Amino acid sequence: MIEFFIASLAAFLVGSFPFGKWVALARGIDITSQGSGNIGATNVFRVLGPRDGIVVFALDVLKGVGPALFFPKLTPESVVVLSQPDQALVFGALAIIGHTLSPFVGFKGGKGIATGLGALLGTAPIVGTAGFGGFVVAFLLTRIVSVSSLIGASTVLVAAVLTGQSRLFLGVYGLMVAYVFWKHRANIGRLLRGEEPRLELGRRRSNTEEAK
Repeated sequence: MIEFFIASLAAFLVGSFPFGKWVALARGIDITSQGSGNIGATNVFRVLGPRDGIVVFALDVLKGVGPALFFPKLTPESVVVLSQPDQALVFGALAIIGHTLSPFVGFKGGKGIATGLGALLGTAPIVGTAGFGGFVVAFLLTRIVSVSSLIGASTVLVAAVLTGQSRLFLGVYGLMVAYVFWKHRANIGRLLRGEEPRLELGRRRSNTEEAK
C-alpha cells in the first residue's frame, strides 16, 4: 500500500510542475502577472507567442501521460485493491488536480485541459484522441479556446460511453469534466456576455489587450 501512496503523491507533484511559469521565467517574464495570469499554454501562447505556447502545451501533456502510463507499473496489483488500468485513472486524475492546484504557485494553476489530454492518452488513447479532435474542430470553427476546451471535455464523456469504458472511468472523468467546467466558470460568464477573446494565431498580445 505504501507504494500506491507514494505513487499517488508523485502523480500529484508531477502534475503540479508549473511549466508555463518556468518557461516564461526563462524569458524574464512572470506569466502570473501577464495576460490572464494563468500558467497554462493558452496564456503563454498569447503572451510569449506560438513557440513557447506549443512547448508548454507539450510539457503539460507529458506530465499527464507519465503518471497514467508508467506509475501503475510501480504499484503491483498485489499490493492495492485497484487493477493497473484503474490505478492509471487515479494517477491521471491526480496529475490533473496537481496542474490546477500547484503548490509551486500557491495552489493555483491551469485549467487542466492539456494535462487532462495527456492523462487520457495514457489511460484510454481512443477517448483522448476523440476529445482532442473535438477541441480542434471547435477551435477551427470559433478560435475561442475556452469553447474548444469545454467541447473537447464533453466529447470525452461521449467517446467514453460509445467505447464502453468502465463505470469507474465514467465516474472519474465525469468528475474531471465537471471540474474543468468549474475552472472555466469565469470564461463561461464572458461567453454569455459576448466578451470572451479569440486566440489570434501568429502574434503576441500585449497585457492591455488580454483581459482574461
